[in-house]
Amino acid sequence: MSTAGHHNRLDRRALLQAAVTIPAAGAVATVLEATPAHAGPAAHSGGRSHFDTESPRFALAVLPDTQYLFDADSSDPAPLRATFRYLAAEREEANIAFMTHLGDVTEHGTEQEIALAADTFRTIHGKVPYSVLAGNHDIRSSTDDQRGHSAYLEAFGPQRYASMPTFRGASPDGYNSYHVLRAAGREWLVLALDWRVSDNGLRWAQGVLDAHPTLPAVLTTHDLAWSDDDGAAQLSDHGRRLWDGLIRGNDQIFLALGGHYWPPGRTVLTNDADNDVHVHITNYQDRYYGGAGMIRLYGFDLVRKVIDVETFSPWFLARDPHKRSPLEAKTIELTGPTDRFSLSVDFDERFKGFAPATPPKPRPASAVMPRGTVAYWRFDASGTAAAGSPGATVADGAVVRDLTGNGNHLTVSRLHSSGPDALTWSADHHPGQPAHASLRFDGGKSPDRGAVLTTAAGAALNSEKFTGGYTIETYLMLPEPFEGDHSWMGILSWEGRNGDAGKTTGWSPLEPTCSLNLSPERFLQFVVYPYKQDADPTSWSHAVPVGRWMHIALVNDGRRTVMYVDGSKIARNPSQSSTGITTLGKPFVIGATQFDERFGQGFYGWIGDTRIVNRALATRDFLTPFE
Repeated sequence: MSTAGHHNRLDRRALLQAAVTIPAAGAVATVLEATPAHAGPAAHSGGRSHFDTESPRFALAVLPDTQYLFDADSSDPAPLRATFRYLAAEREEANIAFMTHLGDVTEHGTEQEIALAADTFRTIHGKVPYSVLAGNHDIRSSTDDQRGHSAYLEAFGPQRYASMPTFRGASPDGYNSYHVLRAAGREWLVLALDWRVSDNGLRWAQGVLDAHPTLPAVLTTHDLAWSDDDGAAQLSDHGRRLWDGLIRGNDQIFLALGGHYWPPGRTVLTNDADNDVHVHITNYQDRYYGGAGMIRLYGFDLVRKVIDVETFSPWFLARDPHKRSPLEAKTIELTGPTDRFSLSVDFDERFKGFAPATPPKPRPASAVMPRGTVAYWRFDASGTAAAGSPGATVADGAVVRDLTGNGNHLTVSRLHSSGPDALTWSADHHPGQPAHASLRFDGGKSPDRGAVLTTAAGAALNSEKFTGGYTIETYLMLPEPFEGDHSWMGILSWEGRNGDAGKTTGWSPLEPTCSLNLSPERFLQFVVYPYKQDADPTSWSHAVPVGRWMHIALVNDGRRTVMYVDGSKIARNPSQSSTGITTLGKPFVIGATQFDERFGQGFYGWIGDTRIVNRALATRDFLTPFE
């Protein structure tokens, strides 16, 4: 592989960033029965790379018909070897958890072709776990999985996978197998079914699903669906048999993959549980050089709730771009709507019928107050004895306790002539938030309205200087749609004025000495007037989303302040020195920013747990841990 080709390849792989491993099984099952298997998860296992099984991003590699690369005396295994070298080399970088072949490994299924293919698969064996199934060119096409002995079964039967940590068993005939892999913090099932599954094979497959009732399943087979030239797929006769006899009645199967036909295509079917099943055809044997070992990566992203699909040839990709032939250059990557696309999948919602997600329980305050915590407020019963039912009014004068014991309690008051709905209790919360409650602020303009929570005049927090660093955290959610008359909104601040502190920089001497705000364009702004410097270093986020909870952290190490949104450092953090906060003994406020001796518009949205720590925390120590 040339240096130029290597860099080209790595640049393209930027889509997939995290890594996944396959769990190490204790004793691998070599029996040919569909018996339950329970393998303990392993943080790192398999091959030479190390993987994070808990990462929410991983990839499934799909390899379709390779038959023209193993065709008697015209065989050329080089493209497939390049594909396997790529998968092994990129497994960690691209999150490649598993590879599945969709059948028609060879053209004629002869002993010679099968032997060459089996030898080629040694390139990846022990480096990336995989499954292979028989296509009509690998065995006598007139038979089903009860056909008995074959050269294919000799080379690609259950014994081939016995050492793989993902392998769990095969049907008694040996032509159907299944694997269980761990990725994104859970186990997934891969069923590899023969070209023609018999009634016995269907019963075996149902037994596998019954033995693993909570695992989302990917079904792979050779003949599943065919497509027209527009890429609209429909079930083949055999695919219809699989659909009626297995797929539609088992909600676990959410993705079904087949080869055999070309052109590629896809469709979405609705199963008996009224859920989507994605049905895809993947086959490139009609392309230049028999498909040249073309691989398809299904990039699962459980954070974005999508599966990103891309199709390319590592054999061509690895070559020096200046030395590729015209057809090689044209076939490096396929970008049409059936080859490069994204599927929107709300995994928790899709899987809830057979594996409902268990929401985390509230965490006690004592578990989220590390050394240096000077204030921590939450809006459930542990934070205030006056907490009401969702939607109930939070009365003026209600007190939210500082759970650190430092006495920085907050008292509620309304702005201007705001009514009862300006502040209400809510059960809505960030999924990772310690307390399962929040406050709903209904601030706005014309006229200014809203509500605030303010520390008492003598609270210790009012005079903190934070010269050794600090971390300020809160949870926010903006309404969707974000409607109404809204201007600059304050989220939290100290009431002191930078002019009163003798600061000469900044936009106005009336600006608060420290405040987190939201601009009309939904940019977060954190501006601080340090205790030591005459400066106003300001962080600006991107335009933040609506209708979704966010975790916001402002971290100062005694020298510089960095804003994080959902554990990700933003781009527009200032490089100015910033030591401490000029608080001037003034109250700390949640819900608005005081300016020009008055509060303007109050916050519009939800605010959850808020914590202030007298030192810089690492992202892993935030209220919601981000690795």
